[in-house]
Amino acid sequence: MLMRAFVITAPGRGAVQDVPSPVPPRGEVVVDVERVGLCGTDVEFFSGEMSYLHTGQARYPLRIGHEWCGVVSAVGAEVDPSWLGRRVTGDTMLGCGRCERCVAGRRHVCAERYEIGIRNGRPGALAERLPVPESALHVLPDGVDATLGALVEPGANALRAVRGAGLSPGERLLVLGPGTIGLLAARIAAARGAEVHLLGVTGPSLAFARSLGFPHVWTRDTLPSLRWDAVIDASTGPGMPALAAELVEPGRRVVYIGLSVAPSPLDTRAIVLKDVTAVGVLSGSGALAETIDLYATGAVDPRPLVAATVPLAEAAAVLSGTRPHTGAPKIHVDPRL
Repeated sequence: MLMRAFVITAPGRGAVQDVPSPVPPRGEVVVDVERVGLCGTDVEFFSGEMSYLHTGQARYPLRIGHEWCGVVSAVGAEVDPSWLGRRVTGDTMLGCGRCERCVAGRRHVCAERYEIGIRNGRPGALAERLPVPESALHVLPDGVDATLGALVEPGANALRAVRGAGLSPGERLLVLGPGTIGLLAARIAAARGAEVHLLGVTGPSLAFARSLGFPHVWTRDTLPSLRWDAVIDASTGPGMPALAAELVEPGRRVVYIGLSVAPSPLDTRAIVLKDVTAVGVLSGSGALAETIDLYATGAVDPRPLVAATVPLAEAAAVLSGTRPHTGAPKIHVDPRL
């Protein structure tokens, strides 16, 4: 049995192909994919810039897609059959389950981990069907539609960034980069009572951030001299990590979740002499359940961040840079189309 999947075969080259449909092995299920989000990591895989391609942790051909939701259509041996028909999303990071890191609850940094659609050849969700371990699944309640379901993974990343900032209600947060993760972090922090400011570059992204109800949106030239109780760097600029450390209040926290293609220079004296805590966030692992609850209760509604939902055949064009000019940062794909 075959299915359609988007396959990247070389930098700048990808297309929909007919590939074997997955059969669930022991401990896994197959999900009929409803929706997939495309993110900066996917763009870097398509361009050939993603670091895993240069370290041997990923290679072409590859199938991307790690922000997803769908319906369980088949279960493997030793899987609870009650999963059949349930709407789910899941963790991207699949640890070995045996090493010290996994046993301690840090499977997202397991040295032997697979990452769905990213690392060690694990196929991604930009396809009609996706195999997923039962242990990685999270049930989506009825109030969490397909758009929200595919935003759980990036939302969980943003939630971990907000947790890492260590803010109390009423304190001031500066978010560098009003892209998907930055805006999700801003919405989550605002829901928790923080005063949120955003720093960006382009006019459309700044205007879109204001349209979401954030009045404090700045560029480098207009950024006011205020006390920043925490800074989240969700940008891709190589100079932004150093700026984050420079701006944050002494004794507080900087959270690094954005990655630039080029190495980011950072003078550690800016951290040491200010007694700053630097927090790195790799994934949404450990925050998916709380993110689903935030969406289900309406405490955070990220749906305005989605500019469009396109068919599977348009994935290559989106990854090449073709997108609606709405200001919204996220494009979703419906593999059923």
